[in-house]
Amino acid sequence: MDEWRRKLEPLLRRVFHLYFRFARGATLGAVGLVIDGSNRVFLVKHSYVSGWHLPGGGVETGETLLTALTRELSEEGNIVLTGTPVLHGMFHNRRISRRDHVALYIVRDFRQDAPPKPNREIVAHGFFPIDALPPDTTRAARARIAEVFAGTPVSELW
Repeated sequence: MDEWRRKLEPLLRRVFHLYFRFARGATLGAVGLVIDGSNRVFLVKHSYVSGWHLPGGGVETGETLLTALTRELSEEGNIVLTGTPVLHGMFHNRRISRRDHVALYIVRDFRQDAPPKPNREIVAHGFFPIDALPPDTTRAARARIAEVFAGTPVSELW
């Protein structure tokens, strides 16, 4: 499965972003760095791209950033916001396209009544200590975690 995903991932990304190029002038994502009471972070593993990622996704037409974040956290993590998340930064995701930007929110006030069930999109998930992240946690997720927990300078790039 990983071999298949690795080979198809570049093609799938191009197809999705080609569609979004015509459907949207630019693409915008809302992502959450969800931190529990033990300072563990919530990560998800998608069926269609490799690695562990912060939960989130695209902002749909007519949605605000917070509406999109709320929807994505619910869909990907069965996470319900119980307070207002804090905007950490806006990032240019030029690895995806010249038109893609990501808003990252810090989420500390939430509840998760039950773990999400794996589905076609999310095949694995979990809370991880920042010093014991899965080996294939993405570079972008590691960079954002370091910005928040270690105080490394905030980049403009995802």
